Amino acid sequence: MREIEPIRLSELTTLRTGAAPGRMLDASTTAELIDTLREVWGRGEEWFVLGGGSNLFVGDEEFDGTVVRVLSRGIEELPSPHQGRIRLRAQAGHSWDAFVAYAVGHGYAGLEAMSGIPGTVGAAPVQNIGAYGQEIQETLVEVDLIDASTGEVSVVSAADLGLGFRTSVLKHHYGSEPQRRAVILSITVDLAIAGERVVRGEQLRRALGLDSEAPVPLGWVRERILATRASKGMLLDENDPDTHGVGSFFQNAIVPESVARALPPECPRWPVAPDLDAVTVIPLASYDGLVPQPHAEKPDVKVSAAWLIEQAGIRKGFKLPTSRASVSTKHALALTNRGGATAAEVSQLARFIQSRVHAEFGLVLQPEPVLVGVEL
Repeated sequence: MREIEPIRLSELTTLRTGAAPGRMLDASTTAELIDTLREVWGRGEEWFVLGGGSNLFVGDEEFDGTVVRVLSRGIEELPSPHQGRIRLRAQAGHSWDAFVAYAVGHGYAGLEAMSGIPGTVGAAPVQNIGAYGQEIQETLVEVDLIDASTGEVSVVSAADLGLGFRTSVLKHHYGSEPQRRAVILSITVDLAIAGERVVRGEQLRRALGLDSEAPVPLGWVRERILATRASKGMLLDENDPDTHGVGSFFQNAIVPESVARALPPECPRWPVAPDLDAVTVIPLASYDGLVPQPHAEKPDVKVSAAWLIEQAGIRKGFKLPTSRASVSTKHALALTNRGGATAAEVSQLARFIQSRVHAEFGLVLQPEPVLVGVEL
């Protein structure tokens, strides 16, 4: 643990907002991170951990607490119980994209569509990151974490993290507390040993421009994904203001099929797969020897927030008068800091977009980043 002079959070977050906190600590190893968190929790003060700062929207007022910077690094190769596969364990502070690059470079398949996503490994399971139809829950085996209520370290299976669309039991959603307050120390994923793969997912095939079933090299997939993200301003670039944000500021909306049906037919939408392994529990006292037929429910539908925003009259590059915050010129779902924008300016723009979409379609878009000291 090393206490440092607090740095303005506008210098450590990709949205570039936020004052310096009251206290800042650096943890460069897992052991340091454990000791640091236990010390902070023992003081009973407000706190949050900071990795890459790419999914954090911090307010203009000083955070009156401690920020712990997670700087641990390292990747370890482990045997997999499944033939033709390998497991990788990565420390929480390791760059996510560097982790993906390592896997692709060694011929390990399962992460390549998530190339270019900013942030650190430890943050990935918290919001179940994903891109182009691929999510971390598909390969995640387990995480090592430390519980904020007890200070105990444990290994938690991916099945116990409540992973869903951009969520988990660890996610601090706007307006609510996480179901379990804990900090990830490392993650373990299980990947296929294959230098190339057959791409089957519709979203990924469309992004890659594939029209055949022939296998393609993992490196080629990564290069195409990075180029696609760059074209949308979703690849961090110091010289490109369109990347000075948190990526997608709003989540794609998950709505019942009946609500999606009421939207214009041209609105992009994707079915959310139903739970095929749902368990029916019948109390023994009422069991008559017959198992009721399962009730077929139509799955929820994911609809494009970017489409809703544009159809509500918010175009790429839109900004409010005198504001230094604007919608990206490349992607309607990204809110960007064009230089010196305050958190208040970003919040004003976000609220305006929410109000326009709600007025036009009756849906309230939910912010994707974690908000600290900010209200929408």
